[in-house]
Amino acid sequence: MEFKGPEITEEVFWRAVGARPIGATVVTAQYQDTKAGFLGLSFAHVSARPPIVLVSVSRSTTALAAILASKAFAVSELPDCSEAVARAFGGGKPNQDRFLDRDWESFVSGAPIYPNAVVAFDCELHRTIEEGDTILVLGRVRGIRIGQPGGVTVAHRGTYENLFLTK
Repeated sequence: MEFKGPEITEEVFWRAVGARPIGATVVTAQYQDTKAGFLGLSFAHVSARPPIVLVSVSRSTTALAAILASKAFAVSELPDCSEAVARAFGGGKPNQDRFLDRDWESFVSGAPIYPNAVVAFDCELHRTIEEGDTILVLGRVRGIRIGQPGGVTVAHRGTYENLFLTK
């Protein structure tokens, strides 16, 4: 299938983006006593010197207010067999219920870190860039926690798969 110009609807765009296998991450923040988070499928590194990462946040995402108010966020790469967590943070549960199933930890900024994360990046808000219906949030990495070796949960074509890593 090919799409050009006005044929590239929002639905077509998201279908094309979803065709790429992407590591499932949970992006979290805490402002005062409230935890907030969402499934971040657009997490990427920007720079190693200084260490900067990026997540795309829809303006309608409730966690955006917590990220901006706290000026911090964390990104946790989900380990294999974490489909339920990915679905919960992808909108399957209300924000206040997303954190109930586990004892979330905090690290440098106080943002919640998934306890069994393959890797977690704890960031202070570096800057934001507004583009369309999205805010690009750049974070200066202030802490990295590398978990036990193992597989990851991957989002692909609207489903979640386990990618088991072996040597």
